Amino acid sequence: MTFRRIDFSKFSSIKIGPAIDVMVLEKGDSPPSGRFLIGHANNLLISCAPPPLMMLGKDFDYIAIEEDALVIGASTPTGKILSFCKKHDIGGFEYVAKLPGTLGGMLAMNAGVKSHETFDALLGVVTDRGRFRKEEIPHGYRYAQLPGIAYEASFMLKRGFDRHLAEALVALRAHQPREPSAGSVFKNPPGDYAGRLIEEAGLKGHRIGAMAWSRMHANFLVNLGGGSFEDAMALIDLARRRVWKQFGVELSLEIKIVDK
Repeated sequence: MTFRRIDFSKFSSIKIGPAIDVMVLEKGDSPPSGRFLIGHANNLLISCAPPPLMMLGKDFDYIAIEEDALVIGASTPTGKILSFCKKHDIGGFEYVAKLPGTLGGMLAMNAGVKSHETFDALLGVVTDRGRFRKEEIPHGYRYAQLPGIAYEASFMLKRGFDRHLAEALVALRAHQPREPSAGSVFKNPPGDYAGRLIEEAGLKGHRIGAMAWSRMHANFLVNLGGGSFEDAMALIDLARRRVWKQFGVELSLEIKIVDK
């Protein structure tokens, strides 16, 4: 095992977190207990005192066609997946044009855009505990109970890359803030939108320190420059309280908070 020094104030998408050593797992390494697994930190909010961290290394960055399946390593970036599917005319992964990060993170939260989700075409997952079929893994809207640390996943091979769909999904980014963020903070509650509730609660654009609920999309928590974990948490807690008081809706987190 090796370690990689990562400054999360530069590495994470929301630009918050300490500079710490992260354990890098390669093939043959046994994952130690007590360490939190991260990917590319695109949906993470990391405190200044997180638990020990680990991440998958380059041994898990691959993608290949095997018989009637697409096999992808868990540390493979979404950009690489999209490029491979374009080159080989493979459909079903157009939605990753809208999603940053790695396959592992997509599996862990069943990431998706609109009606497209990671588990849609999933066949099975290889973890540190063995092989598991999709049907053996509890999953749903923005969650998946993976049995261990995902190393690899296989997907149904569908021919025909839909460029128009990929372009349409990329166009959705025009309606998202350009400031550093961790994406959508809360899951959409049934039949409604978290952004609408936060806006109706009067918090769109509301700022604490250098963190704010975006004026472009109220469910995006943005870093205006030098934002802190504490200010981000204060805004998250405020939104939850306001929405519950005004609408009786309990907002559930979509981002992962990494703190001791």
